[in-house]
Amino acid sequence: MNITLRQLRAFVAVARTGSFTLAAESLFITQSALSGLIKEIEQTLGVRLFDRSTRRIQLSEIGRGIYPLIDKILADLDGVLDEVANLKALKKGVVRVAAPQLMACTLLPEVIASYRREHPEVDIRLIDCAVESVTSRVFSGEVDFGLGPERDPNSDINATLLFELPFHAVFPPGHALAAREQVRWADLVDHPLITLQGQFTERLSVDLHTAMREGELDPATTVTFMSTALSMVAAGLGVTICIPYAASLVRLYRLDMRPLVEPVVTRRFYVFSRNGRSLSPAAQSFREALSGYVAREGAFAGG
Repeated sequence: MNITLRQLRAFVAVARTGSFTLAAESLFITQSALSGLIKEIEQTLGVRLFDRSTRRIQLSEIGRGIYPLIDKILADLDGVLDEVANLKALKKGVVRVAAPQLMACTLLPEVIASYRREHPEVDIRLIDCAVESVTSRVFSGEVDFGLGPERDPNSDINATLLFELPFHAVFPPGHALAAREQVRWADLVDHPLITLQGQFTERLSVDLHTAMREGELDPATTVTFMSTALSMVAAGLGVTICIPYAASLVRLYRLDMRPLVEPVVTRRFYVFSRNGRSLSPAAQSFREALSGYVAREGAFAGG
């Protein structure tokens, strides 16, 4: 059987109103077009759905039996269509984003707050996690997309550049480095250096060694979290280095920051998504809002 949605809606409209005239008006079609739809569905089913007389029209016995079923089908379908329309119009939706702890406590809350002012009905769920687990959460489908520094290439993960920023030195107000507009990497050797453990320092040492013969980091202390490093700097225990997207956290600790030069070393940060998996309208909208925020904020320049 080849029954169309228009035929089903015509059947329900006539059953509800008991009138071809009223039913045609409710469907915004002519009465002759409505009569044609009813005739088509009756011919396709091979049964009479309405008993007609010169004064009234009413459901046949078979029509009465199937009307509640068809009415429910159409109601369920309309519910699905409304849901799709709401998602497309960003009247609702859920976006799940994975990001490293530092980015999750600096950049992302600002972006989420900005986005929520425009789309208050969209639920943004931020998963703060170890930087090493961002892409695995994207691959598993736990999140719509992830954010983080560059990773080794993966054929299942698409990486789109979000921003590229240089390292900055961070120190307390009144520090010896505060009088400079820029700080050389070589200047850091005169001060106890506090850095992050693992790949952060390892990759930075490789970059510096490539760019300058004596470019090796010799940290006095290594810690796990940037918040710990900043607390130690605020306590006068040394200086640290960070990427300026964390400027809001640096300001929270009432510290100053300056660009590091000779050489300028940068880090790239990406949006990671699963190849072959499309984003929902809400997720795509938030991703675009994130890129727009980064562009507007001028690379989060510190000072």
